[in-house]
Amino acid sequence: MTLQSRGHLLTEQANPASQTLDHLTPLQLVDLFNQEDAKTIAAIAAARESLAAAITITADALRHGGRLFYIGAGTSGRLGVLDAAECPPTFCTPPDLVQGIIAGGAGALLRSSEGLEDQADDGASAIAHHHVTQLDVVVGITAGGTTPYVHGALHAARQRGAKTIFIACVPAAQVAVEADVDIRLLVGPEILAGSTRLKAGTVTKLALNILSTGTMVQLGKVYGNRMVDVAVTNSKLHDRALRILQDLTDLSREDAGFLLEQSGRRVKLALLMHWTGLDAEAGDRLLSEHQGNLRQAVEAAGPTVNR
Repeated sequence: MTLQSRGHLLTEQANPASQTLDHLTPLQLVDLFNQEDAKTIAAIAAARESLAAAITITADALRHGGRLFYIGAGTSGRLGVLDAAECPPTFCTPPDLVQGIIAGGAGALLRSSEGLEDQADDGASAIAHHHVTQLDVVVGITAGGTTPYVHGALHAARQRGAKTIFIACVPAAQVAVEADVDIRLLVGPEILAGSTRLKAGTVTKLALNILSTGTMVQLGKVYGNRMVDVAVTNSKLHDRALRILQDLTDLSREDAGFLLEQSGRRVKLALLMHWTGLDAEAGDRLLSEHQGNLRQAVEAAGPTVNR
């Protein structure tokens, strides 16, 4: 698609509500942003079924040894990298399980490299470089829907048999795509025409939050609404781990700390040990038998005196 043909895209249109943007007071600016940002919540609600389908596909792939890749350029790429980077500390996932790929590589996280988004071959090369297979899921993120880098990557991923998910902020009627799940987040024109780091960026971040967290919930990475697979890597997370143990058991903070150390600082294992009386080695085996799902492991252990 040529640059001249993009003016019809929803993300490129002028917003009637902000035609006097340069005349607004700071308070009026804040009110306008708030009014427009409310549309991101409605857009997520409208895409609920496709987001649920994306969670189902991704969880199934990861459950069977696959990986999740986000790929994009500019703001879209940065958002994917951010979501991927937050999975290891939140869910104790290995760094290669969820990966973010951005046009221009790591340097594009700090410096604008938007010119690289026009190379479809580079997107295909990125898929080859990461050895994407039929086990994996590739999420192409492009606010305006037209980014050649993303389309090249999705095409290459489909050729390799991977599942594909497309996330864009324009209607399918404006930009068609072949993907297993097609997520359209329609927030309308930006306050600053064409600046998709605004509403489009916000709604994309919301969607990625839902996709990654929903997937990890399906994989048993949480218990109730607790982050039981948290990586205890600093004082804040150590405190969180102790509070989770105290909240879900009758232990004092001191005893919770002792149990946490016995488990190798693994909250999930610590809870299983407490509730079942198993030692760390036996508890670890039981968790492995249930693919790390704490609730399933506890139920398999049967009635216990500690829970």
